[in-house]
Amino acid sequence: MKLENTLTIPVPADEAWRVLLDVERITPCVPGAILTSKDGDSYQGKIKVKVGPVGLTYNGTIRFVSQDEQTKVAVLEASGREARGNGTAKALVTCRLADTGGSTDVSVETELDITGKPAQFGRGVLAEVAGSLVGKFAANLANELAAAPAEVAPAADSAAAPAAPADAVPAEAAPAEAAPAEAASDAPVAEPLDLLATAGAGALARLTPLLVRLAPLARYAPLARSAAAPAGAVLLAGLLLRRRRRPIVVNVVFPAAGAKR
Repeated sequence: MKLENTLTIPVPADEAWRVLLDVERITPCVPGAILTSKDGDSYQGKIKVKVGPVGLTYNGTIRFVSQDEQTKVAVLEASGREARGNGTAKALVTCRLADTGGSTDVSVETELDITGKPAQFGRGVLAEVAGSLVGKFAANLANELAAAPAEVAPAADSAAAPAAPADAVPAEAAPAEAAPAEAASDAPVAEPLDLLATAGAGALARLTPLLVRLAPLARYAPLARSAAAPAGAVLLAGLLLRRRRRPIVVNVVFPAAGAKR
């Protein structure tokens, strides 16, 4: 399916071009996304998605297919697979930048091929989710760009620090520089992208049949996670995760008291 979205970046086109090509910088602006490694022009990462009571994690790769700085057009390819499942996602994304004088309009065309549970939403819901997701990304990126100049000022102040007495200041300065390292270690933590919260009210109404099928999972998930739960409960959760077009009737037999396990 083809999706079209637009966003505005509050910087001139030349700067917006450099920012959008900096995958390591913009990844934290994408809800649910984590960048795990880089190999040349290829980037590996994860995106966490929540569909009602069910959480999904996709392991994926992003690479630039082409970059034309003259026309400000970039094409990238993204592909991913569920960490625990058979669902897949593949997208060819074309970004076109247009300078509007002090800011930049970005048009995003996405050729999306997706399988698994999210595919059950249909084009209408996915289009609404994509629009909301692009809006959140634009807002996060605008906040990141606005905060960037503020981070330069402390660096200028710290440059004046050596002018102070050389006895006590270096000992205090060392712990102060340890904080950014801790912040960097916290960076990979990302909240899952909640597809239901991201979709609009109209989309939520169309998702009701899917929610009915997923609702039982919320009840059985704690039982399946318990180390003391009988094996039958785990099998039950597995059966509920499978997509069926007819009602599921499952008989669970728990071990009798005193029976050997």
